[in-house]
This record gives sequence, structure tokens and C-alpha cells, in this order.
Amino acid sequence: MNRLSVERRGGDWISKVPQVTLAFWIIKILATTLGETGGDAVTMTLQLGYAVGTLIFLGFFIVTLAAQVSSRRYRPFVYWAVVVATTTVGTTMSDYFDRTVGLGYIVSSAILLCAVIAILFVWRLVMGRIEFEDIVDRRDEVFYWVTILVSNTLGTALGDFTADDAGLGFERGALVFAGLIAVVAALHYFTKISDRLLFWAAYILTRPLGATLGDTLTKPHEEGGFNLSRIVASLVIAALMIVGIILTYRSSEERLDSSDLEREKLLRPH
Repeated sequence: MNRLSVERRGGDWISKVPQVTLAFWIIKILATTLGETGGDAVTMTLQLGYAVGTLIFLGFFIVTLAAQVSSRRYRPFVYWAVVVATTTVGTTMSDYFDRTVGLGYIVSSAILLCAVIAILFVWRLVMGRIEFEDIVDRRDEVFYWVTILVSNTLGTALGDFTADDAGLGFERGALVFAGLIAVVAALHYFTKISDRLLFWAAYILTRPLGATLGDTLTKPHEEGGFNLSRIVASLVIAALMIVGIILTYRSSEERLDSSDLEREKLLRPH
């Protein structure tokens, strides 16, 4: 999953999403963890409730998504702001369905899993293929972000189900999802299963991993957590994300500059 995205300077086709590398997954897990701690900070610490919290983060999601869609190329901070927005909306939406509406983790997880499968099916039907790196068509981009939003909501429900209903707790739940992600990685390297399918499987699994990690950091000691402040934990995770985004973006820009120089040398008449 680490092939180069479409990135042609001066051309018409420029992918609006980052390369899928190890750094991508690290930042993604930080983003999902931030979504859990940030969502809980607004709904619980600030006591705004799940309905109000969902509306706040949905507004944040709409604003960041508009900026992402209107951009003509990949903008790292805009892209990852949308990812964080989907995780916070996913956290509050999942909690609203599970706790306020009373669907429970199993029912909501089943509904959301069917929704993800349906979105991917329609994406494949409409576009003829499912993408994860070469996002250059506006319709692909819409399907991409809708899939991410629903999968992050699903991931939150799965994380809560594993920790609470399955009785594994937050730490063991995190280990379960980390193990499943390792299985997906092994399937990528040692089988011929579609990279597109494996990408979206891994993407879904990083959300419950982030949810259980976030709960491990902020839940009380008697519930198996470290009892850290949700606001402080969110700020620290956000800072780590910013550092990671800057480092990976600089690295990718340096590689692109190097590639441009190599092409110029090859095209230069001798």
C-alpha cells in the first residue's frame, strides 16, 4: 500500500490524499485517539451532551470537508483536520446511537457495518473501482469521505463493544485491534488480496484501536484507565499529530523535488 499517489506538478491530475505509508497509519491512529479524547472532552468534561456534541463536530466536519473538497491538491493540515473531524463526529454519533437512542453496541455496529459495505458497493458500481490513494475525481472524493465518516462511527461502536460488552477492557481491547491490524498487514505482504479491500479493513480497525487507546488514557483507574485529563490528553495528541504531519510532508516534498531534478537531468540535452 505504499505506491506513489498520482502527483504530477504542473499537470491536471493531482491526488488529494496522502501516500499510504507507515507514517500515514501512525498519524491515523493518533487522529482516531484524538477523536475519542476530544469527543469525550466536549460531551463529558464540558457536559454538553452527545446531541449537542454531535452538532458541534458535524459543523466542524462540514467546514473542514468544504475546504478539502475545494482544494485542488493535497493539503496535509486540511486533510488531517477532516480526518479528526470524522473521528470526533463518529465518537459522538456512536455514543448517541448506543446510549441516548439505546440501540446498544451490537445493533449499532451491525447497522454501521452494513452501511460501510453498502457505500463501498455503490462506489464500485458508480465509479467502476474503489480508490484509496489516487483520489482525483470529485465523486471519488465524496465516496472516500462518506466511507471514512461511517467507518469511524463503526469503529467507535466496535471499540466500546469490545471493551464493555465483551469484557476485555480498554488495554486488552487495544491489543485485540492492534493484532487484527497486524493480520491485515500480513495479508497485504503475503497474499494477493486487493490492496483496496485491505486498506479499508485496516482503516476501520484503526478507529476502535484509537478509541480503546483514548479510553485507556482518560478513563478512571477503577475502569482500567490512567485517569488523565481528556483536554490535556487531546492537546498532547494534537501536538504529536502536527509534528508527524510536518515531518512527513517535508519528506514527501523533498522526494518530489529530487524526482523533478532527476527528470530535468534526463531531459536536458547533452
